[in-house]
Amino acid sequence: MYHCHLRFYFIGQPGRVAEVIEEMPPLAHFTHEFSASAEPEHALAAKADVIIAGLGARDVKEAVRALNRWKKEGAELILLAEPNQISLLTDDFSEIKDIWIMPMSDGEIRFRFLRWQQNCKMSKDLWETGHYLEATINNVPNLIWYKDKNGIHEKVNDSFCRTVNKTKEQAEGRGHAYIWNVEHDDPACIESEREVMSKRKTFVSEEIVQAGEETRTLTTYKSPLYDLDGSVMGTVGVAIDVTQERAYEQEIIKQNQTLETIFTTMDCGVLCHTVDGMRIISINRAALRILGYKSKEELQASGFDMFAASVLEEDREALKDRVKELKKEGDSISIEYRVRHADGELLHVMGNIKVLMENGELIYQRFLLDITAQKLQAKKKEMRQLELIHALGIDYNLVCFFDLDAGIGNIVRNDDSDGHEFDAVFNKSMSLEESMEIYI
Repeated sequence: MYHCHLRFYFIGQPGRVAEVIEEMPPLAHFTHEFSASAEPEHALAAKADVIIAGLGARDVKEAVRALNRWKKEGAELILLAEPNQISLLTDDFSEIKDIWIMPMSDGEIRFRFLRWQQNCKMSKDLWETGHYLEATINNVPNLIWYKDKNGIHEKVNDSFCRTVNKTKEQAEGRGHAYIWNVEHDDPACIESEREVMSKRKTFVSEEIVQAGEETRTLTTYKSPLYDLDGSVMGTVGVAIDVTQERAYEQEIIKQNQTLETIFTTMDCGVLCHTVDGMRIISINRAALRILGYKSKEELQASGFDMFAASVLEEDREALKDRVKELKKEGDSISIEYRVRHADGELLHVMGNIKVLMENGELIYQRFLLDITAQKLQAKKKEMRQLELIHALGIDYNLVCFFDLDAGIGNIVRNDDSDGHEFDAVFNKSMSLEESMEIYI
């Protein structure tokens, strides 16, 4: 992926060296550019990535030191030297990339330059791999660390540093206790890493760590790292901070428990079952009580088929006809029907059935409300009205109405032939007691 453009600078009389190198093709990802001068030039040396200098008869030490001063950081210096000049360079070996002993044949030039190209490419490939690693581990929210077999952190990523509030320089080379600001290394952490190294496999665990004054919950993945000889030399760990997620889970659990409590204790019955009516998904206690059963299993065993067996037979057909109206998600109907318990008690139920989608499946959600008391109250009110109508239908001379709460009444009908005989007795301004006293 990378591209590397190399500027070569030949100094002195390199002879066939320059010609052979210029003829050789660059390796993949590389391009070459060449310049040359008989004497060292500061400007050319400062731009070059690789300086290939023939020492000739010049002052070797001074020439090498001048080139090292002029070349840019990271540039490489290759010297073309006579055998008797090697001893003069011992003090500057650390500043020299390579020394090619002259004279060399064309084949040897090609061999040496190819080896240099391969080493250069290996260096750039290593840089690319390191860049991939750094870009990857430092731009993810997960904590990543590399430890030796003694638990010392060799490398950590940016997220790790942010979590422990330390720089990489502070964290790398230190153990668990110092990094996490605790007195002792975590025994659970030590044991998990020992198990990873001994069994040579990845282990996943959830760990609770103390980061300063905060407690963090981490889901960790730990894997072994292998040395050149195949032995385990340490571990690599990746941790996902799930502290907030665990808090959300606990909150959801609490809310679900609250909803479950409401669901199971509410007066309104709630029943969910499959569209074919053969399987009950859930039911609360109120629905069981209304339908006359003690458990979901008892209801299912009684022959539940869309409706409970306790629903009156004469109401079933009307229920089935209404259910046929439900075609798609969101459709709903409301209907009144009756239920008779095993002990003979008759209940009036107001039911609502709605089509919902749950886990990709259509289901029926039903609400059942016991309206028996309301029905009885309505029946009593109806009877009172009938009694009043009946009373009004009898040929009384006088019919009065009294508000028993307020104690005030008025005349509903007065068939007095004179029309005034009872006016003084039943007056709107008089109470029932006063009217009765005057009447008597």
